[in-house]
Amino acid sequence: MSKIIGIASQKGGVGKSTTCRNLASTLSQEGFRVLAVDCDNQSSLTDCFGIENPEKLEKTLYHLMMDIISENDFPQKEDFIIQREGIDIIPSSIELSAIEINLASTFSREYVLKTIIDEVKSDYDYILLDCMPSLGLMTLNVLAACDSILIPATPEYLSVKGLELLLRTIFKLKKRINPNISFEGILLTMYQEKTNLSKNMFEMIEESYGEHIRVFDTKIPKSVKVGEANLQSKSIVDYMPTNKAAIAYQAFTKELINNGQ
Repeated sequence: MSKIIGIASQKGGVGKSTTCRNLASTLSQEGFRVLAVDCDNQSSLTDCFGIENPEKLEKTLYHLMMDIISENDFPQKEDFIIQREGIDIIPSSIELSAIEINLASTFSREYVLKTIIDEVKSDYDYILLDCMPSLGLMTLNVLAACDSILIPATPEYLSVKGLELLLRTIFKLKKRINPNISFEGILLTMYQEKTNLSKNMFEMIEESYGEHIRVFDTKIPKSVKVGEANLQSKSIVDYMPTNKAAIAYQAFTKELINNGQ
C-alpha cells in the first residue's frame, strides 16, 4: 500500500524541492519504490533530477492533467515516467502555469491530480508531491490527492508566520475535500544551531503547533554543499554523504518511516 505525501509551504525558498529530492533518494536507498511528482510550474524538482528542457518533453504533468480534463485515454507509464537513480519522476515545465485556467471550468476540478495518482499508486511505496508555493487550484489538487502533508519551514519569522495560513487552509480542506488527510509534520530546514534566531523560531513552532502537529526532532542544517549538490543534479547524500545536511536527511527519513516511534 502506497503512502502519498504532499510537500507544501505557502512561502518559497524553504527547501521544498530540495527536501523532496533528498527524501526521494534516501527512501529509494532504503529499498522503497518511490515516485516523485513535480507539481510546480517552476519545475525546480525536475531540475534537481537533471531533467533538461522539460518544455520539450511530450508528456509532463501538465499533459497528463489535460488528458484527464479532456477525458482522453490515460497513457502508458513509459510515455510519461522518467527514471533517475532508481526513482520514478513525473516532471513539470512552465506549461503547468496554464493549468489553473483549465481547472477553473472543470467538473470536480480539485480531483484531477488524484485521478492521475490513483492510476499509478499501486506501483509505489511512497509518492512525493512537490507543491508550488501558493494556495491556488494546483495546490488544492495536491492536498486532495495526498494522505499526509510534510511542511518544510525555515527558522525565520515570515516562514513561521506563513504556517498559519497553510494550516488553516488544510483544516478547511479536510472538512470539504479530503477528510483523510493528516499532517506528516513540520521539518525545520536551513537550521543554524548556533544562532539565537534559529533556536527561538524552533521554540515558537513547538509552542504554537507542537501540541497538534509533529515537529520533527531532526533539523536540516544550512550548508552550501546542498546548493552544490542541486547544481550537479545530485542528492546531498550522493554528492557528499559525510556532509552534515546529508546525515540529517538520512536521520529525517528514518524518523519519517518510523512515524515518530
